[in-house]
Amino acid sequence: MTSEEAAARPRSRGRGKLTTTDQDAIEGAATRSNPRRELVEKQIMEQATRLFAEKGFASTTLQDIADATGLTRPALYHYVANKDELLSRLVSESTETPAALLHEINDRPDLGPTEKLRQMATAIALHQAQGPDRFRLIIRSEAELPEDIATTYHHSRRHVLKEFIRVIEEGIRAGEMRPVDPRTAALGVIGMINWIAWWHQPGDLENDRAVANQLADMALHSLIQENPHTETSEGPARAIALLRQDLNYLERLLDESTELG
Repeated sequence: MTSEEAAARPRSRGRGKLTTTDQDAIEGAATRSNPRRELVEKQIMEQATRLFAEKGFASTTLQDIADATGLTRPALYHYVANKDELLSRLVSESTETPAALLHEINDRPDLGPTEKLRQMATAIALHQAQGPDRFRLIIRSEAELPEDIATTYHHSRRHVLKEFIRVIEEGIRAGEMRPVDPRTAALGVIGMINWIAWWHQPGDLENDRAVANQLADMALHSLIQENPHTETSEGPARAIALLRQDLNYLERLLDESTELG
């Protein structure tokens, strides 16, 4: 008897004879490499995401997920033990995976801070564009997250913020980005990118990429220097030079406004 069969036996007790749907699901659940199992797991995750986003985690039952997926509840147990397991997977996909991707980009020695920021912002924007339901459900269910899942979630959020702060600090030191507060700037970039989950309709990969690229460009141009002073030394002298650059830009805007008036 396999471990899956052993685990399933007590859960099926008292539930009657398994249906044809159950039998098909059990056969498909034989191994995790089974294509049918992968397809059913994907459907379960999609329906769980939708239901958690619409109803909230606490108000969604395993029976709701089984009904939406076309399985009976006994069959569902061959793919997932409980709601917490589903939510844990969704949190991992939504926060842990992006955090690891950002760290990988940030560690690339062949990229400068500007290109790193572009790739990081694009990657997160595309991730949000292709799965907005995942983000919405976590936001809606944040107060209901079990303690262990909440801990993972908050750790991953801090990791994402840390990676953006890191690249912005690097850009400021290199003279490629304006001397802003790195944490405030990082939160601004993340907020702009995350908002995509509330207005973008996924499904068209080309459009998803176009939206992600545009948001990344907007994030980048909010921080980069128009005329980087890489030759200026670190410290007060460089800060003064950058302030003069900003003042010159402000003067040009005032002159243009006066001419138009």
